[in-house]
Amino acid sequence: MSFKFTPEETVNTAKRISPYVKSSPLDFNEELSERWHCKLYLKREDLSQVRSYKIRGALAKITKHIQEIQKDNLPVICASAGNHAQGVAYACQLLKIQGVIYMPKTTPKQKVHRVKVFGGDYVRVELRGDTFDDAAHESITYHKSLPSIYVHPFDDLDVVKGQSTVGLEIIDQLDSCPDYIVTPIGGGGLSAGLITYIKQRSPNTKIIGVEPKGAPSMQSALEHGATIKLDKIDKFVDGAAVQKIGEINFDILAPHIDDLITVDEGEVCCELLDLYTNHAIVAEPAGT
Repeated sequence: MSFKFTPEETVNTAKRISPYVKSSPLDFNEELSERWHCKLYLKREDLSQVRSYKIRGALAKITKHIQEIQKDNLPVICASAGNHAQGVAYACQLLKIQGVIYMPKTTPKQKVHRVKVFGGDYVRVELRGDTFDDAAHESITYHKSLPSIYVHPFDDLDVVKGQSTVGLEIIDQLDSCPDYIVTPIGGGGLSAGLITYIKQRSPNTKIIGVEPKGAPSMQSALEHGATIKLDKIDKFVDGAAVQKIGEINFDILAPHIDDLITVDEGEVCCELLDLYTNHAIVAEPAGT
């Protein structure tokens, strides 16, 4: 099987971002293990500095270009429904560089607030359009109008390498290779990163993708044999509600993913309540 990058590249990326990104816990969950008759672990990316894995990809891209950014005083530009924006904002303040972040007008207010808190005086937030794709179009237009570095939330190989460090940590923390990994799919950055690293380290590990029924961008792409833009999506699972999966990520996922499941938004609500009530975990829709 051919892949777009090697495990060594994941290791090098992990070393580059390690001064800024703390390793997240891999917690064994006894109750869920009993319920599903297995040993079930939760990778607690919700305990990262910005409460998601997105900080990894953002810093992987930005730190690769940091000398150019600082030398030429280039702004960093991105679009995001929330989590990637927080990661980029955190990186901008941490590295003292300027950023412009485009977010949909429908983004939950608390996420917009957190982006402003993380970015401080280093970040300007622009609210545009009703979906991620609307905001992304505006951000790319702005990026092309001036010298800048664009940090895509998922369709960028450096970003995917950053997300692949989640897989490196999983194997290191288990001290073995898991039988299954279940991962959310929105734009596909995390799932593509996991598959690329895990399948090269442990070909027998099964990778199961999960996406919201109201935004099945990966399922639709598989059915058509290529990425397509969905006309309409349900924005409830905002972290995974994209109209079109990333081109790079689809190329990685299509030949290697072992199974794909779509989940009704109502089931996501029930799981959110269960995680909070029974496990004291404040998750977001895309993290359930």
